[in-house]
Amino acid sequence: MRSLEKLKLKTILQRKNPYLYKAKNILTFQDLVKNILDAHLSSQEEGLFGEFLEGLAIYICSKVYNGRKSSAEGIDLEFEKDKIKYIVSIKSGPNWGNSSQIKKMKDQFQKAKKTLGTNTAKVNIVAVNGCCYGRDKKPDKGEYLKLCGQSFWEFISGKSNLYKEIIEPLGHKAKEQNEDFLKAYSQILNIFSNQLANEFSIEGNIDWNKIVQHNSSMNLG
Repeated sequence: MRSLEKLKLKTILQRKNPYLYKAKNILTFQDLVKNILDAHLSSQEEGLFGEFLEGLAIYICSKVYNGRKSSAEGIDLEFEKDKIKYIVSIKSGPNWGNSSQIKKMKDQFQKAKKTLGTNTAKVNIVAVNGCCYGRDKKPDKGEYLKLCGQSFWEFISGKSNLYKEIIEPLGHKAKEQNEDFLKAYSQILNIFSNQLANEFSIEGNIDWNKIVQHNSSMNLG
């Protein structure tokens, strides 16, 4: 809701690829607005929901294994079980990063291991990349474990069915908010469609030249 209220049409027009939408042969103002609005919200929701799932995982682990938010850079969760200290970097899904991002995560694991190793005597530290959904059939990556979906939620809770149990309360929460969201979404869709028609049209059609100029021209601030 707050994300919708803060949106400005010209801002999201600057952030999206106008050539892509032209290539889709979009002809109406409302269709164009709906496409860019849905793309924006999708990226925003993925980030926000990733943060929510990370917080949920830390909370569950805190109740079961006294887990806690880590102060180490790039480490989201740390806890101990069976005389092993786990340091966990939590991601939404398994395909979260490119090679340089994965390298950065591994470097952060190594740094955290060195720091924790000097503070605690004779402790076995295991690094884990935890993914809230998906699967990875080869979890042992050598320098760290990659646990996804059911394996991750069982790892932090000890419950094999937790990955299914958490979906039900999420559905109830979504239902509560859905009606208000749809009202706000419809309102912003109408406002942006009218604004697009007023400011980016030529003879009743979408003025793609003006949109590309707004998006990419060196002469605009």
